[in-house]
Amino acid sequence: MKKKEASARIKINRLLEDAGWCFFDDENGPANIQLEPHVKMSKADLTDLGENFDKVKNGFVDFLLLDDKGKPFIVLEAKTEDKDPLIGKEQAREYAKSLYLKYVILSNGNQHYFWNIYKGNPQLMVCYPSSRQ
Repeated sequence: MKKKEASARIKINRLLEDAGWCFFDDENGPANIQLEPHVKMSKADLTDLGENFDKVKNGFVDFLLLDDKGKPFIVLEAKTEDKDPLIGKEQAREYAKSLYLKYVILSNGNQHYFWNIYKGNPQLMVCYPSSRQ
């Protein structure tokens, strides 16, 4: 992992934990973050993304946030610190749609956007949503 990507992911990890999201099961309950779960996408989905797909592993969500029942809830697409997180918009939309989700977070560790893919455009946010819905 390149330094800029690792730095962004460390920041994102901290922001998630500060908002109550958990990478591991603990006394407060089960983990509610999955890292890079495989997502089935058709070849047409990948082709439609074109250059917007960036250079990320095909078919893997960076972070998948789970609801209180352990079901997929939010796709979090991470970019390196030197990239605008909005470049991952279409990639994240396709991941969310393939999982039947409507919420996406786009982040580079410094700038963060929350987006309901069916209502408007991503909105800048200053902190991550709480895991306590």
